[in-house]
Amino acid sequence: MTQVQMKPREWAKAAGVRCIKTMAQTFLAMVGMASVMSEVDWKYVGSAVALAGVLSLATSLAGLPEVE
Repeated sequence: MTQVQMKPREWAKAAGVRCIKTMAQTFLAMVGMASVMSEVDWKYVGSAVALAGVLSLATSLAGLPEVE
């Protein structure tokens, strides 16, 4: 298996875009679910969004299909 070298700036941009998309999806899911239950607890929404962002960046360390 050959390793592909990528530029740090290119990786950071792709990982950042992926992270923001993941955080937005998590935000919409959490707010949507909480609004059905008639109360949004913003602390839980914020912590879930932050955790999703951290996990997205950690997953990006394994590789990004967006970057050749």
